[in-house]
Amino acid sequence: MTENIEADSFWCMSKLLDGIQDNYTFAQPGIQRKVKALEELVSRIDESVHRHMQQYEVEYLQFAFRWMNNLLMRELPLRCTIRLWDTYQAEPEGFSHFHLYVCAAFLVRWRKEILEERDFQGLMILLQNLPTMHWGNEEVSVLLAEAYRLKFAFADAPNHYKR
Repeated sequence: MTENIEADSFWCMSKLLDGIQDNYTFAQPGIQRKVKALEELVSRIDESVHRHMQQYEVEYLQFAFRWMNNLLMRELPLRCTIRLWDTYQAEPEGFSHFHLYVCAAFLVRWRKEILEERDFQGLMILLQNLPTMHWGNEEVSVLLAEAYRLKFAFADAPNHYKR
């Protein structure tokens, strides 16, 4: 029994690392690409949020780097991270591909709060301390549903999210 757990753990970790290996090499090119893709995607799905960020000179790299680097572990309670990562493991393209759409859905989820902030500092404080401590399965399920909607709308047509 223990051998099965060890083998399953190894293959789960291998699958996780397959899609994100270039996130953790020199200059972290994987993260750089994903943050740029997130910016392009958000500019298409919610132009108001995107323009608001530009207006107050918030660069996506300033908040989304952490989202990509830590796979939202610092943004969500552990119970939600486990649920999220379980879904990532089930994705045929792996963590990295679907994570982009989860991050886009996550950002747009805070649309109202983002648009209410009227300066750089307020936006950065919000984006680095999103109020998710009471989130549970329902909130993560809604987030994942929106991420799947975005994936099916944009993944097979990548030019749809490029300007």
